[in-house]
Formats: sequence, structure tokens, C-alpha cells
Amino acid sequence: MLRGAISGFGAVAELAHLPGWLSRRGITIVAVHDPVATRRHHAINLIKNVRVYDDLELMLDGEALDFLDIASPPAFHSAAAKLALEANVNVIVEKPLCLEANELAILSNLATSNNRLVICVHNWKYSPVFRRARELISDGRLGQVQFISLVRMRNGPAGSDNIRTASTQPWRLTSRTGGGILTDHGWHTFYLAHWLMGGDEPLSVSSYVGLDRASGIDDFADLRIEFSGGRIANVLLTWRSPARRTTTTIVGTAGLLEIEGDKILLTERSGQSADCSVSDGPEDSYHAQWFTAAAADFERILKQGPGDGEALVNYHEAATALKLTEAARRSAAQNGRAVALSILE
Repeated sequence: MLRGAISGFGAVAELAHLPGWLSRRGITIVAVHDPVATRRHHAINLIKNVRVYDDLELMLDGEALDFLDIASPPAFHSAAAKLALEANVNVIVEKPLCLEANELAILSNLATSNNRLVICVHNWKYSPVFRRARELISDGRLGQVQFISLVRMRNGPAGSDNIRTASTQPWRLTSRTGGGILTDHGWHTFYLAHWLMGGDEPLSVSSYVGLDRASGIDDFADLRIEFSGGRIANVLLTWRSPARRTTTTIVGTAGLLEIEGDKILLTERSGQSADCSVSDGPEDSYHAQWFTAAAADFERILKQGPGDGEALVNYHEAATALKLTEAARRSAAQNGRAVALSILE
């Protein structure tokens, strides 16, 4: 039985991570860390025999853990992961893995020296629509992918309808906690573009970023990511939309894939079309079914060890997403000038 703990018991921990861990017979959640008392009390009500802590170091010192699940706001990811790795505990982290390149280097070195895992939750790869899209690409139905459009339209960030107090204000709306649409939706679209392009390295990104007047955080982003051979990924992210829409277009040398929600239409070069739609859970911000699949993968990878191929792929995706985030911010500060990712290495 693998013993796990959760650091940060907010909505994503309660509504996505916890159901995922409870679905695994070989995993038990024995402890929860959160500095907010109401969240600790909520965890006690939801998890049988769980112990709660307001101090992460105390929890890591007092519990014999196989892994720590970090579901706190992004600004706290790096420090929490560092403490866990120093305590020889494996780590799974909600996106983004961290916010700075130097933080990534520290975590990578610690994980390597202590022979421990650091996995970032790239849950959109576990969505039925993107699994199906990747299958169709792998089967050669689209030929070589030439163009990808990823559009995420929302009428506000997840959790923005909650009552805002000093302890419950959604992290996405404050820079202090690592908020902003690039950190939130941007990270997802970056690893998806990388994955759907067959793992090829992006070369550059140009971007326009809009800021919310009240909070000063980015709530709109229009990005163009260039890959080798003139292949392009366009990304549109907004929290200003009057309606929620999630659409993707993938154009290849042999076919076109159009995705909206769980509807998938494949059109071949001959003009023949096929409905490749899938069934999925409710369209919400937490996607418990996706994390359940990610939890199963994490359990398998944990048993295989840090040298597992999927663990290495996950780290590379996270490193790429981080570089794209940093380059996108630089580009926006330079009026959309393309920024080469090579300058960040």
C-alpha cells in the first residue's frame, strides 16, 4: 500500500485529486496539509482516519510517505516540492510544475540525486477527446500535422464565483499566488501542442497578452508557436468570453480534425468525413475522471521508478511548457516580437 499526502486542500484537491486517489486500491491518503483551518476540517470530514497539518515540514517529518500530491496555488509548488524531495518523498504536482527556470533546475537536481520522481499533472492528455486525437495522428489518419489551433474561452477563471475572503480568494486572480491565464490555461495548451506535434521542440513564440484592469493579471492571450518546417500552433485564451467554449483544429497533410467539446469530426483529403466523437464527463474545471486516469499512471510509474520512460516524457513536457510561458511573457513585453526558446537554455 502506497502512502500519500495532499498539500493544499482546495477545490481541485477535493473534486479531482481525492476521487482519483480513492479509486486506487493500492493507495491510501494518510495526511493533508493546508494552512487554512476550514480546509483542514473539511479534509477530516471527507477522508477516513486522515491526519491534518498546518505545517508542511512537520507533516513530512512526522509521516512515512511514499508521495506528496501538491495541489496548492502555483506560487507554492516549487518550495513544497523541494521540501518533499529533500525528505526523500516522491512528488506529483498540479500544473504548473513551477514558475521559474531556476526552480525547475533545483527540483530536477534534487530528484536525480535522491532517486525520486517529480511528475506534473498534465490531465488534458487523459481527456477522451485528446486521447482519440492522438490515436488518429499516430495511426496516420492526418498525415504530418502542420497546424494546430487551441481555443479556450471562459467567462471567468475557475473558482471566480466563490465568496472572496482573505483565505478563499481564487489563486488565479492574484499575481501573489501565481495567477493569470498563461499560468492556468496556457500551461495546458503548451504541453498539448508539444504532444500533438509528436514531441517536436517549439522554436519560438510570439504573443499578445491582455491584463484585467482590476487585478492586473493576464486574462487574455493570443499566441503563435512555431515548430520546425514552418508548422504552427495558434493558441487563444480568454476569461472575457460570454460563453464557455473549448475547440481544437488540427490540420495535417492527409486530413483535418475538428474538435468541440466531446465532438470530433475527421475529414480526409478525399473529402470523406467520419464522426470520431467520444463520451466524456461533465464539462467543468476539475475533470475528476481525467485525474483518475492520471492517478493510475502515477501509481504505475512510481512502482517503475524515476527511470520510467513516461516520467522522462512528462518532465520534458513540463520543461517545454515552462519555457513557452516565459518566452510568451517576454514576447508580450516586446509588442509581440517572436522570442526564440533557445535563448532560455
